[in-house]
Amino acid sequence: MLLYMSQPQEATSTPLHSVSVAGVVVREDGRLLAIRRADNGTWELPGGVLELNETPEAGVAREVWEETGIHVEVDELTGVYKNTTRGIVALVFRCKPSGGTERTSRESTAVSWLTPVEVSDRMSEVYAIRLLDALDGAGPHVRSHDGKHLIPVESQLMLDDSAPGDA
Repeated sequence: MLLYMSQPQEATSTPLHSVSVAGVVVREDGRLLAIRRADNGTWELPGGVLELNETPEAGVAREVWEETGIHVEVDELTGVYKNTTRGIVALVFRCKPSGGTERTSRESTAVSWLTPVEVSDRMSEVYAIRLLDALDGAGPHVRSHDGKHLIPVESQLMLDDSAPGDA
């Protein structure tokens, strides 16, 4: 089994999850920071893999700055999103811009401040919902998706009930 971790781990038959972090950066005018990814051209919120030596909040601040040039103040956790296909659990935090200048990076080909309508138009549902959830103030939300589509809560409950072993 190949593990993508920076420290040696024992091989296990239990699937492991990767933890990523992302920032929903909200400007005073309500626009949301988004990037167009260099590897696949899709629009998403800035974020990436949480490093072993960082807190989730520090990881969000680092990822947003690396991908956009924007410094942020990290506020509250607004959602936890599990990609059931790839085993990635994303922690999403609402943030406020605190400085910097928009720029692209090797991970992004465009950086833009989008309205909520533009978010819905440009992003797939599994990424748009993260930004929209952060705006509703009812979080933190917990959702699952298969990489392309959200999995309805009812389906998630059925999967949980049929899973062998202890929870």
